[in-house]
Amino acid sequence: MAGQQRRRGMAAPSGMPGMFEAAPDVDRTAPLAARMRPRTLAEVVGQQHLLGPGMPLRRAVEGAAAFSCLLWGPPGCGKTSLARVLARTARARFETLSAVSSGVADLRRVIAEAEQGRRDGLARTILFIDEIHRFNKSQQDAVLHAVEDGAITLIGATTENPSFAVVAPLLSRTRVFKLEPLAAADVEALLGRALVDADRGLGMAAELMEQEALAAAARLCGGDARVALNTLEAAVRERSGAVVQVADVAAAAQRALPYDKGGERHFDTVSAFIKSVRGSDADAAVYWLARMLEAGEEPLFVARRLAILAAEDVGLADPQALPLAAAAQQMTHLIGMPECALVLAEAAIYLARAPKSNSAYRAYQAAQAAVQQHGALPVPLHLRNAATPLLAAHGYGQGYQYAHDYEGGVAPSQVHLPAELAGARFYERNERDQVS
Repeated sequence: MAGQQRRRGMAAPSGMPGMFEAAPDVDRTAPLAARMRPRTLAEVVGQQHLLGPGMPLRRAVEGAAAFSCLLWGPPGCGKTSLARVLARTARARFETLSAVSSGVADLRRVIAEAEQGRRDGLARTILFIDEIHRFNKSQQDAVLHAVEDGAITLIGATTENPSFAVVAPLLSRTRVFKLEPLAAADVEALLGRALVDADRGLGMAAELMEQEALAAAARLCGGDARVALNTLEAAVRERSGAVVQVADVAAAAQRALPYDKGGERHFDTVSAFIKSVRGSDADAAVYWLARMLEAGEEPLFVARRLAILAAEDVGLADPQALPLAAAAQQMTHLIGMPECALVLAEAAIYLARAPKSNSAYRAYQAAQAAVQQHGALPVPLHLRNAATPLLAAHGYGQGYQYAHDYEGGVAPSQVHLPAELAGARFYERNERDQVS
């Protein structure tokens, strides 16, 4: 590395100046989140399920035993920081690539340098790939051999479920660690440290910030330390008075809710919404609805989910639920946001408070299973359409009993199923069904 990039705080072996992730000089022009990035395990907050006493990642860091792994978690939960801490304690050569801007050529270069270093008896290489889920299959395959033969130790960071985002061969050669959003208490502790740190932080006296303002910054970030630290920095810089107040934090906060329309946050939030409506919890239903819409979810997607809920979960217990959901879908299409939020809220609350029956859903499942089991059974002759004299001559429609000719509008001896399914029952009436 060039002289100006050399790190301090860790002695590099002879012949390898600057190859290790030691503590860098503080760049006061960098954002607060970059300056406060943890340098040691003691500075890492949260993730006690992985970093608590005896937990796997703590053992790896303390034993300087780096191994190929995937760090899976939301933005700002500490994935990059943990990778750097692990590399630093393992005294490994640390290379980082971003899947957004790097390609196969970059991977091959790093791997070739790592293999040459191993032949020369130098330190092993930890390759950190940020957003590894953005690599396509061929790019991920390019890493596979180097991981398998130990040329590199791979640490991949991803916000997406590795089961879907990482190819199976690479997934089988790495350990997956699930990181969680940081708890508000952990974020508040981090912010408090940054507030008073004179070297890397803001160097302010703690009394120059209201405790409620610090708590608000921790609460509004959604478990994202990067967002919290940058919000704190903006609030301090743009404060309206001598003391940072809650209003300053609220003004500085981006308030961009963490959400990914095609990722895990999307599916988790939608799942919570569906299950709240199904569980007849109107308060939770409208809360998750607001979470989706305020984060930028497509309103028509929500409207479609409500129509499905009306048929699947309310069903015949309230036959008016489906027309109401259909009307909500139409109005959402016509008026759009923000007004359609009220339409969707009304529909969500109605469906949540409505009685529930999944008898239609279960009936279709049973009929579907029968179709899959028996295939295309022939339609009984008496139910077939005698559209021409030839078809009538072949018995089409003969013996059909016109239902309206019978008392109650039901022909008692009429058979409507194929002979192979005689007596089969698919619809089982729920006591809440509003049909006789």
